[in-house]
Amino acid sequence: MNQPQPQISRDATTGSMSGPGVPLMRLTTYIAVGVAIFLAAVKFYAWFETGSVALLSSLVDSVLDAVASIVNLIAVRAALQPHDREHRFGHGKAEPLAGLLQAVIISASVIFVLIEAIPRFFEPVAIAHGEIGLGVMIVSIVLTGGLVTLQRYAIRRTGSVAISADSLHYRSDLLMNLGVIAALLLATYGDFPIFDPIFAVIVVAYLLYSVWAIIRQSFDMLMDREFPEAERARIRSIALTHPDVRAVHDMRTRQAGIHSFVQLHIELPADMSLQRAHIISDEVEAEIRLAFPETDVIIHQDPEGVDEARAEFT
Repeated sequence: MNQPQPQISRDATTGSMSGPGVPLMRLTTYIAVGVAIFLAAVKFYAWFETGSVALLSSLVDSVLDAVASIVNLIAVRAALQPHDREHRFGHGKAEPLAGLLQAVIISASVIFVLIEAIPRFFEPVAIAHGEIGLGVMIVSIVLTGGLVTLQRYAIRRTGSVAISADSLHYRSDLLMNLGVIAALLLATYGDFPIFDPIFAVIVVAYLLYSVWAIIRQSFDMLMDREFPEAERARIRSIALTHPDVRAVHDMRTRQAGIHSFVQLHIELPADMSLQRAHIISDEVEAEIRLAFPETDVIIHQDPEGVDEARAEFT
């Protein structure tokens, strides 16, 4: 997990989110919905005019992009809500839930495109008005490229998993659109209609790859997968850098949307006062939060040399 540097802050008392990253996340989701709806409309017109199954695959993907982006918008709004009495860790897991729903939606599109494409391997269909389809696909590439650029900027600033999942299949759309253009050129001007279903199946394969990436990322977050070992080692090193910290154990880490959670035990000199132990914990917490912004850190202080059960894993 590569930790971003989020431009988002949270009020420790109310849990309300603020900072330039919050409106950026909202703006990105609104633009994604608008782009997806517009592209679905123009691709429907182009498919109606051309009858291309490769273009149909792109149309279906854009329709599902619109649905997924709307789900994404709702999930991001939920994830940015402050923690409350019933959700004291916040609402960050709305993002991976949205990611899984997007994976289901994309999988449905794969089945639909295959149903349409497979018969054309046996009975290729000539493409009509290919120039219309080509024009629409060029517009699609320009708009999708602009959206992906905005999404990548938002991901760097916020670390949003929902936007990351959304961006993943929009990036796949860029390759898919190039494939559809190639299919239209070959079918229209090269008189090779068989390439229409071939490129449709290639699109399907790439969509399946995207689905797996989204499922893996979302599932890891829902199941509270630990940070990568390199980042856990970094946290441990930060804590041990403090001159009064003798050891670190029972460290647990997880992520929920743009929020991360770290808890650990630090061993301090046995004769240290409670007040001094509290000050050291605050100092260690501040250093960890500096390295891992937007992270809740919980530290338990243990006197050095105490024999107790520890939850360490190899």
